[in-house]
Amino acid sequence: MSKPWILVSPASRGIGHALTRHLLRTTTAPVFATARADLSGVRTSILDNLYASSPPESIGDKNKASASAAERLHIAQADVTDESTLRSASAEATRLSPPETHHLRLAFALPGILHPEKSPQDIDYAHALHTFQTNTLGPLLLMKWFGNFLPRKSVAICPEPLFPNTPTPTPAPTRPRHATWLTASARVGSTADNKLGGWYTYRASKAAVNSLTKTFDNHLRVRCADAAGAIAYHPGTVRTDLSREYWDRVPAEQLFTPEYAVERMLEVVRTRKIREDRGRCWDHRGDEILP
Repeated sequence: MSKPWILVSPASRGIGHALTRHLLRTTTAPVFATARADLSGVRTSILDNLYASSPPESIGDKNKASASAAERLHIAQADVTDESTLRSASAEATRLSPPETHHLRLAFALPGILHPEKSPQDIDYAHALHTFQTNTLGPLLLMKWFGNFLPRKSVAICPEPLFPNTPTPTPAPTRPRHATWLTASARVGSTADNKLGGWYTYRASKAAVNSLTKTFDNHLRVRCADAAGAIAYHPGTVRTDLSREYWDRVPAEQLFTPEYAVERMLEVVRTRKIREDRGRCWDHRGDEILP
């Protein structure tokens, strides 16, 4: 039986950081996380007080759980604007989780930056180029170097649930056996929903993400059949550095903490049906965002 592992890229801050911590607490799978720099510092911050908000029943259990999390976490150096680092990280993942015995069960491609423009006159070429390199080419290169780790249709996936520590009243739909590749998108990437304009490069970069997700999923349909699929995802407005400038413009109930955003993200992943829902963009409520 092929054993699962998880990819989070990047995991140095924001949603990726909170997601890695959550996955270490709620799954038993190895987590392969990436950061551009200060790998030891990122690792320390991810493991710090990992069970403070949901401690195991006893000190002994807590120590055992903390040791397991530390053993399962691997931080690799990767910068999505430098393909050589992704090549090296992919080789590292191969060494740690050989495809002959392991498969990539969950992949979270989360790179993102925002240079807002209100009008065409605000567009800066260097900023625009960096936006597309990070938001669009970054996820595409992650697909290139890590997509082949997703299970082929012939792979026998280990039957144990990936989220044994997550209680749920409906186990069947919330614990799918197929693998999921999730790429961070945004509602403003929807051309159909574009009623306000502005944010030219960010909108275009995320619209491209949605197109790439569909194209990648078509590739997975052939290579993996129902064993793996790709989706794009809009987390809402999350209290991270990317949205800091807009916190005071968002109603309190619509400004999510990274921890809450991660819970919603995983709930959407767990409840997607491979044949009906693949290749599309979903929001934190589980509603589809049209292209």
